[in-house]
Amino acid sequence: MKTLSIIGCGNAGRTLARLWRDAAVFGIGGILNSTMQSSRQAVAFVGSGEPVETADALPSSDLFLIGCPDDRIRTCCDRLVASGKLDGNSIVFHLSGALSSQELASAREAGAAIASIHPVKSFADPARAVDDFSDTWCGCEGDAQALAMLEPAFAAIDARLFSIDADNKRLYHAASVIACNYLVALQEVSLRTFEEAGVERKLAVQILGPILHGTVRNILDLDTVAALTGPIARGDAVTVEGQLQALADWNPEFAQLYRQLGRIAADLSEKQGNAPQAALRRIRQLLKAS
Repeated sequence: MKTLSIIGCGNAGRTLARLWRDAAVFGIGGILNSTMQSSRQAVAFVGSGEPVETADALPSSDLFLIGCPDDRIRTCCDRLVASGKLDGNSIVFHLSGALSSQELASAREAGAAIASIHPVKSFADPARAVDDFSDTWCGCEGDAQALAMLEPAFAAIDARLFSIDADNKRLYHAASVIACNYLVALQEVSLRTFEEAGVERKLAVQILGPILHGTVRNILDLDTVAALTGPIARGDAVTVEGQLQALADWNPEFAQLYRQLGRIAADLSEKQGNAPQAALRRIRQLLKAS
């Protein structure tokens, strides 16, 4: 069995290591985090591995996962190279969606094959992520030798793999951030607006549940044009004007967000073809940046 050591074993690293251990894909070697306490906690979650304090203390391994934050990937890779653990059979990879495998260039210069594998998934809770990882899409790029080892390893834990262009990773990752992280931020805007309207936050969360689930299903099943509903979809300029004014009186930043998203909704409404053109022109006028 090939062995895997991890530098920066956060939520994503813990999830993958646990899955690989459970599926007998990799033996887990060393785990190096910023503190020994964190390393021990990661080992406890994974159920295998050895907590270490420095890159020099990592055991010899076939693969090395660098799972630290993006701004530390290159530094952690350089420390791994300096430890002398790499040779022509080594594979080094990271999980960043925004940065390419070229962040690991020093490992390649040391003879290792390098790659980047980005799971398009939220890892807020590693235990939950382990349970529902199956069918997670993972964007892959890097050296053929590294991908030849990593793609079957991810497939063994039921990941779904696709190739990405290393030169466009920032746009690729921005798309993921908008879909996931900004969806969370948008719900926060909704919840604050509910509260301002006098609806208790806990109740607002319950109210949002069915409509959020239904909307996501419609987007996935029907695409965005058919999924659009509401005042802009039906060309209700009076409602749009009233909502925009209420938001502007209370929170101008939220009103500006309403305008920006509303302009995209107006484009979808036009493609949908149900709203009268005159009403859409009026709505676009209302939504112009102030």
